[in-house]
Amino acid sequence: MPDLTLIDTGTILPFIAIGFAAQLVDGALGMAFGVICNVLLVAVVGVAPARASANVHIVETFTTAVSGISHALHGNIDRKLFVRLLVPGLIGGVTGAYVLTSVDGSVVKPFVLAYLVAMGIYLLVRGLTSMPRHGHARIVAPIGLVGGFLDAVGGGGWGPMVTSNLLVQGVEPRRVVGTVNSVEFFLTLTVSAAFIYHLGLKDFATATLGLLIGGVAAAPLGAVLAKRIPIRTLLILVGAVLTITSTYGFIVAVLI
Repeated sequence: MPDLTLIDTGTILPFIAIGFAAQLVDGALGMAFGVICNVLLVAVVGVAPARASANVHIVETFTTAVSGISHALHGNIDRKLFVRLLVPGLIGGVTGAYVLTSVDGSVVKPFVLAYLVAMGIYLLVRGLTSMPRHGHARIVAPIGLVGGFLDAVGGGGWGPMVTSNLLVQGVEPRRVVGTVNSVEFFLTLTVSAAFIYHLGLKDFATATLGLLIGGVAAAPLGAVLAKRIPIRTLLILVGAVLTITSTYGFIVAVLI
């Protein structure tokens, strides 16, 4: 395990900034912490896809634990939906982690960034379209499987993928957010364990600590934004930022 006293301030600052920005958006929107962190880590900082995804999931293990407990205390979890999402999500997450750590990072990077471009466009479209009335989710397991896989491969995507699809099917928003966040704790815990098994703990301290510091600092501000900025506006902003950043990273990865 690396010695935390040897961490250089200049080295950790970019990770603090990334964690702060991602949590600021996630705190207001309820999704996209993982996607934003991974886009910036891979496309801007230049971290390998597997390493970036592993760091993001380790940090999310802590943030989703707090979130899940909070939602449970407020009665926002649909137990039946929780069970239907849990197993497929874990299977998809472990599979995604295995695939990402078994392939050369330079080969996988363009595909990961292409997926993140798609995620940005997806969020942008969600911000420009309206939600249907409340109903019951009919398609759950496939969404959980794909969401878990893409979350591990892309370093994020569980929230945007699963939450949006369940909302489209008409599930009550607070139940969707509470249930998806609660399942995400078990997903991130499992995926983190898979990454650590394949990659070890070496070099995780700096990025993980930075993301944690930035995320904790931004949490109160995210709550304020949630009250003042319409969700649709945030979706459009997040979608635009992800699309532009990921497209830039994709072009660089392909041409260089």
